[in-house]
Amino acid sequence: MPDKELHIDTQVIHAAYAADPDTGSTTIPIHLSTAFAYKSAEDIAAVFAGKDAGFIYSRINNPTTNLFEQRMTALDDGLGAVACASGMAAITSTVLALAGQGDQIISGQSIFGGTHSLFNRTFSRIGIETSFVESTNAESYRDAITDRTKLIFVETLGNPKLDVPDIVAISAVAREHQIPLIVDNTATTPALLKPKTLGADVVIYSTSKYLNGHGNAIGGLILDCGTFDWSSPRTTYLHELHARVRHFAFLASLRTHICRDIGTCPSPFNVFLTAIGIDSLAVRMERHCDNSLKIARALSEDARVDEVRYPGLESHSDHAVAKRQFNERYGALITLNVGTRERAFAVINGVEHIQRLANLGDAKSLIIHPASTFCREASEDERTAMGVNEGLIRLAVGIEHADDILDDLDRGLKKLN
Repeated sequence: MPDKELHIDTQVIHAAYAADPDTGSTTIPIHLSTAFAYKSAEDIAAVFAGKDAGFIYSRINNPTTNLFEQRMTALDDGLGAVACASGMAAITSTVLALAGQGDQIISGQSIFGGTHSLFNRTFSRIGIETSFVESTNAESYRDAITDRTKLIFVETLGNPKLDVPDIVAISAVAREHQIPLIVDNTATTPALLKPKTLGADVVIYSTSKYLNGHGNAIGGLILDCGTFDWSSPRTTYLHELHARVRHFAFLASLRTHICRDIGTCPSPFNVFLTAIGIDSLAVRMERHCDNSLKIARALSEDARVDEVRYPGLESHSDHAVAKRQFNERYGALITLNVGTRERAFAVINGVEHIQRLANLGDAKSLIIHPASTFCREASEDERTAMGVNEGLIRLAVGIEHADDILDDLDRGLKKLN
């Protein structure tokens, strides 16, 4: 049976990887080699020229990484993928493959603070302008389009605003103007959503989060869905490659130009750890989501909490979109507002088992104050657009027993009495 006909629970274990034919090993091998030897000068020259397939140098490609890329391509039903050292490296590489000095990109405004800083500060230094728009309003993307627009970027779930863009509607706008739609699927993963089915052209992951699942390896991934015509007038940087490799132009640009030149390659060992994590992705996401819905409902009835945001709550403004896009699984991020920074710090300092650290997607529950951490560099207006205020707490719900997580949150909330 083809992988695409399997349920995601089975795909994460069997997609694009079988037992090694030489050893019988069923675990992805780790190739900790900087470079790879050839029998003759002609052989290595042919690989450099692209005439033969092969591995040259781990900054460009690596057998371990290649197997991981194939696996992720199968999970998202894509054309191909390029792994990177981090999620930020994946976003950076994608933008640089499609945009340059004098160009514009469009992004939803309620994105992760680190990505916002990359777009707003770092890219502006090299002449790439970012227009930030209301993430959930498809018409706001249309209104921002100019003849310099090279891509549209959205997150499936705003972090930490937890708003849910209608990807189908935004995709329609992008297609109308022949602009590639880049979707960051980190917070939802293929277990909840395959962005290609909603109209995404490129999917990005910080594999450090739910794909890895255990907080032990940084990584990122760029996946080409195979849906965009890279000969579009909007993608002029890829036209020369498109003439040679056709629909592989974007992947070729990443592999042989951007990622090679910048050095965004992942560690094969980190790739190995992430590949192991993917085996349990479906069951972990099921537990993450079940826990989160139970906790969000309990917190929404707690008088000590001013506001709870979780897409699985019917009170959430984007609940209907989330229900349609996420197949009634709503992720593992919850925000609660307790009014002030002092009160937020009291709750965060009061928990015992929930860990205070800047990550999400771990098996462990994690808690953080966005305004003083990953959104700290944003202006007051920018933080407002991200849904961040001084009383906001972000909870990344783990896979512990939900009752124990609630007991620990109660321990923290008691500090408000």
